[in-house]
Amino acid sequence: MFKHSITQINFVLALLSFPSRELGRNPFVSLWLCGRKGIQMKQQTLAILKPDCLEKKIAGKVTQHITDAGFEIKGMRLMKLTKESAEKFYGVHRGKPFFESLISYITSGPVIPMVLEKENAVEDFRKLIGATDPKKAEEGTIRKLYADSVEKNIVHGSDSSENSVIEIKHFFKDSELI
Repeated sequence: MFKHSITQINFVLALLSFPSRELGRNPFVSLWLCGRKGIQMKQQTLAILKPDCLEKKIAGKVTQHITDAGFEIKGMRLMKLTKESAEKFYGVHRGKPFFESLISYITSGPVIPMVLEKENAVEDFRKLIGATDPKKAEEGTIRKLYADSVEKNIVHGSDSSENSVIEIKHFFKDSELI
């Protein structure tokens, strides 16, 4: 008669007690729900328009590419990263040869972090921005169109749903997102 176990039903009931915007930020919940037939769930990812994007005065063009691709902006701010904040954010690269230049670059001017939302947001945004090296990026991607080099590549995008949750929390409180 029933196709679902009591455990599955209790899990779904527990999920329903959370605000819906919180569910999309939990990669395990998102994976479970998206794995269920017929259930589609929006996902969030972090984008950062980097100092070269603002220096070139193309933040509006890049943002237009993002929204034209179907992403909804759920949070956005203009800020200048401190060295401490940048080192924490890029901590995964600590000890690598490019770490110091990365920190110097990302703190050299203002940035615009933004939370983007749509179905399959992480993967779709990675496709939209293109390869880190603009010379290797596909035609029509943001980096192919606007980036100058591997370091000055216009935009950051989360590389996984797990990292997107961590990265979003680095820049935004839950109450700051719509």
